[in-house]
Parts: sequence; structure tokens; C-alpha cells
Amino acid sequence: MSSAQIDHRLRRARAAVFAAFTLSGVLLALWVVHIPAIIGRTGVSVSMLSVLVLLMAAGALVGMRLAGPAADRFGSRTLVAVAATVISVTVLGPGLATDPVTLAIALVCFGFGNGALDVSMNAQAVQVERAYRRPIMSAFHAMFSAGGFLGSLLGAAAQHAGWAPELTLTCATIGGLLITAALVPQLVSESPSPTEHYETDASSRLRTERHDRTRTVLTLGGIAFVLLLAEGVAADWSALQVRERLGTSEAGAALAFGAFSATMTLGRFLADRVSAALGPVAIVRYGSLLAAAGFVVVIASPWLPLTLLGWAMCGLGLAGGVPQIFTTAGNLGGSKAATDMSRVFTIGYLGLLAGPTVIGWLAAIIPLTATLIIPLILTLACAAAANTVTPKK
Repeated sequence: MSSAQIDHRLRRARAAVFAAFTLSGVLLALWVVHIPAIIGRTGVSVSMLSVLVLLMAAGALVGMRLAGPAADRFGSRTLVAVAATVISVTVLGPGLATDPVTLAIALVCFGFGNGALDVSMNAQAVQVERAYRRPIMSAFHAMFSAGGFLGSLLGAAAQHAGWAPELTLTCATIGGLLITAALVPQLVSESPSPTEHYETDASSRLRTERHDRTRTVLTLGGIAFVLLLAEGVAADWSALQVRERLGTSEAGAALAFGAFSATMTLGRFLADRVSAALGPVAIVRYGSLLAAAGFVVVIASPWLPLTLLGWAMCGLGLAGGVPQIFTTAGNLGGSKAATDMSRVFTIGYLGLLAGPTVIGWLAAIIPLTATLIIPLILTLACAAAANTVTPKK
């Protein structure tokens, strides 16, 4: 479908999904930039904060698991409306927290809304992409990254102006609710999927189809787990790896994460065009190989410019894979497409949590650079499993 053939209604839906992804990134970043001020006021130690972040992650996992079946039943448009409202309201919670208990409750609620919005807006993105008949999923994920950057700038500006966290986050809540009210009417209003019916004498075929579907979902989830594990490792440990390995200054070490995040954002804006030309399998396979090569460079490099190149290769290689996986999961068909996506999301999110944690444990025993052999090996395994994202005929 050429751009001239895409009607204005579909264009508005695409813009609305862009807005949802951007809103999610902005609100998450506004919480992150206020962490120092919030833990100072609530009396939370650094070790206790790690526990609270895990509680937030647990809330997100619950939100993801519930959002899939709910989107299948009520439609992803309805779920985006509910989840975006929840995350917009609950982002204020940490700003109002006065002690560890209230902060824990606030973070669980915020995590729940964040997880539910992740699944529902990706389910809506699949609907819009299907209507466009060409890849556009990676651009949505790029807008999440752009939203995170925008949120960090807004938070920094508010802090520079001397605003208290509760004032900034109150403005975020009001802005989020207004944006949600504006974007929801523009989303695709798909009908909830009907219940699948099968012939009574086809029970054997049904069991086979369910087994194949489950295997595909688990494989997609496994690939997402690995790619998000590698992404989490790069995001959390790249700067420290450069400082430990090369003995650079803090400013020099910070360039590692900058190189990784910059190429990841750029790659997400470019991945849709590459996917349209070469297909999603190529994105996952060659992207995973590029990321693996990046880890090899980082592990072997004795020079800062070469190490930065390695982290940039990792960012570019990891940029497009996860959106292709979510698109594949959302297009498996049947009455449980969003449920399948939520399962893939949940497994992948566990990788994002597990990667930095496992690397942290191992870094207490062996050099941090040596631990990167783990994501190196796993990204090679992803390249081998890339055929799983072959589009359904």
C-alpha cells in the first residue's frame, strides 16, 4: 500500500500509537530522574531501593499477564485507554510517598500500569501495522526511546528550576491524562476476537495446532528473553565495563552507554525499512550476529574508541529484533493473539531483569568484561533461531 492510499483515519491511528509509546517513555523517565530526591525524602537506602525496583518489576509482570487476555476480550483500544490512564495517575505516587511502605505501594501500582500499557499499546501497534501492510513496528519502539530522552530533559529542567518531585509528577499526571484523552479516540477500534470453533472430530488436529502454537510462543519468548537480556546488560554495565577494563574517567566511561543508546535509537528508526526490504528474519539473524560481533570487540578491545565502536555495534544489532518478535507474536492469529503477545512480553521482560542481575553476581567472581561472553553466546543462539519470526502465510 503506497502512502497515497493510506487514509487519514489510519494515519491518525499511527500518530496515536506513536503518542502512546512516547508517553510511556516520558513517564518512566520522569520517575527515574527523580529517584535520588524521592529516596532521600522517604529514607530508603540503596539496598532497599533495589528491592523496591524488583517489586515494581513484579507489578509490571502482573500487568503484562493480565493485559493480554483482557485485550483479547475487550480490544486493545480499550486496554490502552485503561492502562495509559493508570500509568498517568500512578506516576504521581512515588512523588507523594513519605516512607518505604508508601513508596513500595506506589511503585507496584506504577509498574502494573507500565506493564499493562506495554502489552496493550504493542497489540494496538500490530493492528495498525497490519492495516499499513508494511513494517512500522520498530518506529513505535524508537518513539519509546525518544520519549525516555524527552522525559529526562523535562525532569532535568524541572529540577534546575527547583520544582519539587510532587509538582513535576503532578504536571506529568495531568499531561498524561490529557494526552490519553486525545489519543484514544484515534486508535483502531478492532472487534474482540471471536471464540474459535472446531469440529468435534478434529480434536487431534486441535491438540497439534495448540502444541505448535505454544512451541512458537515459547521460542519467540526465548529470543525476546535473550535480546532483552543483552540490552539490559549493555544499559546497566557498559559504562562500568569501560571504566574497569580501560581505567578511563567517568566521563569517558559514560560514552559507552551513549554509543549504545544512540545507535539503538537510530537502528529502531531504520529497522522498518530494512525489514520491508529484507524481511524480519534478516533483522533478527543479522542483527543478532552484529550484536555478537560487538560483544567480541568490547571483550577484546584495549582502546576506548574501539570499545565504543563495539558498544555501538551492540546497540545497532539489538535495535530491531524485539519489535519483529512482538509483531510475529501478535500475528499468530486466533482468538488469543494479545495473550500470546503478553506471554512473549513476560518472558522477554524476565530477560531484561535477569541479565544485569546475573552479570552483577558473576562480576563479583570474575572480571566484568569476561562475563560478556554470556550475552555473546546467547545472541549467537538467537541468530540460529531467527527463522521463528518468518511471517505467517
